[in-house]
Amino acid sequence: MGAQWKQKGREESALKRGQLFGKLVKEIQVAAKLGGPDPDLNARLYAAIESAKKQSVPRDTIERAVKKGAGLTGEAVQYESVMYEGFAPHKVPVIVECLTDNRNRTAPEIRKLFQAGHLGSPGSVAWMFEHVGVVEAHHADATLDLETVAIEAGAQSVTALTEEIPAGHLGGRFQCDRTDLDGVSKYLKQAGWIVTTAEMSYVVKNPVEVTGPQQEEVTAFLNAIDEHDDVHRVYAGLK
Repeated sequence: MGAQWKQKGREESALKRGQLFGKLVKEIQVAAKLGGPDPDLNARLYAAIESAKKQSVPRDTIERAVKKGAGLTGEAVQYESVMYEGFAPHKVPVIVECLTDNRNRTAPEIRKLFQAGHLGSPGSVAWMFEHVGVVEAHHADATLDLETVAIEAGAQSVTALTEEIPAGHLGGRFQCDRTDLDGVSKYLKQAGWIVTTAEMSYVVKNPVEVTGPQQEEVTAFLNAIDEHDDVHRVYAGLK
């Protein structure tokens, strides 16, 4: 999508399953802290829970994460969001979002990853991206017109989704203003769509195209970044 870089086959990658669970649980906690424990009223939490279920995170683990994030267990969630910018190999712009309980630990570790092997480098790249709301969803009625749905939902644009969509379903990635994210997500849910992602995202304005060995170098760099425990999302300006 040229926005959030998604590691292909992430759940089958070298990233340990326990580490993946930890990232999913952290997102649930933060979503519940920011928007409350009711997924019907909290689009980000709803999508986080759906993602966790898809990866077979145990139900009791999900429930504990929601309660902890919402402050119902007496335990404080201390994560703060920190953003890092820079370039992957071959001048591919990258934005890294971290959720960390220790900024002083995370910052030098992320800088080290950017500089490893002199392949990547820190630098200001946020101006190369648009900060928008993104909702990914699918519907059992494949005859629906995506453009019409996007207009009715209040989204600015929509593209068809085919990856990880149930057979016979229609999938769409709806892009909207950040202030409209909650409204678009709620409309789709009420209209029978299954929302799997509802988040703020960075969409690159002019994606960079890399092929062959260059692609392998960029992928290896992004893998190393994504596997850090504190890294929450990675956005790369790839075509």
